[in-house]
Amino acid sequence: MIDDEILAGIEAVLMITDSAVTAEDLAGSLGLDEETVLEAIQTLKADYDGDEHHRQRGFEIRHVAGGFRIFSRGDYHEVVKDFLTAGQSAKLSQAALETLAVIAYRQPISRPRIAAIRGVSVDGVIRTLLLRGLIVEAGKEASTSALLYATTPQFLDTMGMNAIDDLPDIAPYLPEDADVAELGAQDTEVLAEIDGALDDDLDDDSDSAAEMSRVAD
Repeated sequence: MIDDEILAGIEAVLMITDSAVTAEDLAGSLGLDEETVLEAIQTLKADYDGDEHHRQRGFEIRHVAGGFRIFSRGDYHEVVKDFLTAGQSAKLSQAALETLAVIAYRQPISRPRIAAIRGVSVDGVIRTLLLRGLIVEAGKEASTSALLYATTPQFLDTMGMNAIDDLPDIAPYLPEDADVAELGAQDTEVLAEIDGALDDDLDDDSDSAAEMSRVAD
């Protein structure tokens, strides 16, 4: 019988991930062997599916893309859809607005790149924007095969624009040394430059301090 703490640990990981997690990765993060992880997943799956003594949950574990994820149960697709699409005139959340802005300025862009720019999972927000008709799938990224997303004519209509070129220039709102074109695409190089600049500043500060010390002496 699988320990409750192991079951809870696997649940915790699967609840926060925005992509499928392999049994190998789960085993490594929890310090278990893969056989135990697979047995635990089957235990959780049976628990979620319910039986004559326990109710069926509104979510389930699915084996997808070589790993495991927790999804809302397919039986309740219409309920979830109605909830997400209820009140189309309702304001978007801050998270949805931020994600929509990233897509608008960087389209077409993949979900992993959006998540990297925002620093949080955007899985649920992407689904909401798709259901609202504000974004659409626009092919796949050549290097990773990840789905790409772009804004729709409905987005332009909602924003009162004729074309995506009507988006305001965001450069004035960014730091002077920020290069919007590099965001996400070459974030490693940009971070390396920033780290290098910080190191140079620290070296300059150290040299200045040493010089002041000599003058004082």
